Amino acid sequence: MKVLIDFVILIILYFLVFYKKWKLKGKDKLFINTIMYIYLSFVLYFTLMPILTSLLFVFNHPYDPMNLVPFIDVLNGRGDFVRQIGLNIIMTIPFGILLPLVNEKCNNFIKVIFYTFLLSFSIEIIQPLISGTRSSDITDIITNVIGGFIGYILYLIFRPIIFKMLDFIKNLK
Repeated sequence: MKVLIDFVILIILYFLVFYKKWKLKGKDKLFINTIMYIYLSFVLYFTLMPILTSLLFVFNHPYDPMNLVPFIDVLNGRGDFVRQIGLNIIMTIPFGILLPLVNEKCNNFIKVIFYTFLLSFSIEIIQPLISGTRSSDITDIITNVIGGFIGYILYLIFRPIIFKMLDFIKNLK
């Protein structure tokens, strides 16, 4: 139920702010920006939600500092590290594909990696603030950046097909 509040706010925000703005730019921009918005909403769902109902309790739990030893779970054989690494990589592959489509200025490797890092770093810093049960880990940042890198490579490979699809959407009546 708490997560539902966050999704309702995201839907309202989409229609009151972004939909009108993106619709003016054409059907192709509306489509790709909406896909990115939905993707980022689900990233928030899996990493940070519930957000709004947690804000009142931000200072009611200890803040555990980020684990700065890369792949310590792998080295110590703790937990389900293979699953965690895989999910962190998979989570940011779409970001590496969508970012250059949403923002033409981010159409190179360095910028995609930088923004993937910023996305991941922001999540990792905010997670323990929102919930005392969440922790942040440098391994998550590294694997998220790897996912963004893979996504950008896939973008480069499939760019001609993606642009044909966007041209088709642009020309729909």
